[in-house]
Amino acid sequence: QVQLGESGGGLVQAGGSLRLSCAASGRTFSTAAMGWFRQAPGKEREFVAAIVMNGGRTSYADSVKGRFTISRDNANNTVQLQMNGLSPEDTAVYYCAARDFGANKYDYWGQGTQVTVSS
Repeated sequence: QVQLGESGGGLVQAGGSLRLSCAASGRTFSTAAMGWFRQAPGKEREFVAAIVMNGGRTSYADSVKGRFTISRDNANNTVQLQMNGLSPEDTAVYYCAARDFGANKYDYWGQGTQVTVSS
């Protein structure tokens, strides 16, 4: 089992920045990739960004490319999401997730952290 805990959410004005952090604990040696997802009110959860723990290959949703950056700190089992140029459309609960080696989906999820962007 892997436990995940997010931090860093909050209220920010449009154009501002926030940095989310996700701390992983437990069987972290089995983690192949970690990602960020978000869910806005009345909408389905959507992929935001992901990073492979070995090698650091990243992927992003088109809606956040060029504005968000995902990074990892393997030594401390943390993943960050730097969010710049925020807009009200980015308002959502942001979730950290982890995927094990050999798995084709994210099995572990954090509780989520609220990000609110005011216009």
